[in-house]
Amino acid sequence: MGPHAADAQDAPADHPLVACFDAARDELLGTLAHLLGNRDDALDAAQEAFVKCWRARDTDAGVGNLRAWVFKVALNTARDMRKSAWSRRAKPLSAEDALVNTRDHPPGVALEHAEEVGRLRAAISGLRPDEQEVFLLRQNGELTYEQIAAQRQTPVGTVKTQMRSALIKLKLALAPAAAGVPAHDRV
Repeated sequence: MGPHAADAQDAPADHPLVACFDAARDELLGTLAHLLGNRDDALDAAQEAFVKCWRARDTDAGVGNLRAWVFKVALNTARDMRKSAWSRRAKPLSAEDALVNTRDHPPGVALEHAEEVGRLRAAISGLRPDEQEVFLLRQNGELTYEQIAAQRQTPVGTVKTQMRSALIKLKLALAPAAAGVPAHDRV
């Protein structure tokens, strides 16, 4: 348990913030694990993000999109962790970390889904850091381009250009896989 976790220990299970974290848990952890390189750091970042959100719950009561705000806080936390010296020793994302919760799917569907997730994660890893961040904030965090621009302190046009570039790269990286072209045959 982190140094601030006790502050949020008494969070009521029916609080909207708790419900939001619960609903976004798998996606949030997957995004953080991708950015930080391992599940342990992702769990630490998610816990830290929850504590930050919990502490600010009264001051940020006017948040329009709670999910977007949670992802924004979590990605900022991950960015801070990535910059810190201790997280530079991050390990590559393991196959176990790449798998999403597959308890509700038959084994064949779960394996196919895991392969798709793996291809997507590999494609996202090939993006520049700024493209990764914009893509993840937009897709997983559901932030608007304006919110991303404000958070990153960059013009909206730059954010849109980075997103467009990310989408083009992802489409090129994933299209051959979808067509059945082996990775070693891609140009």
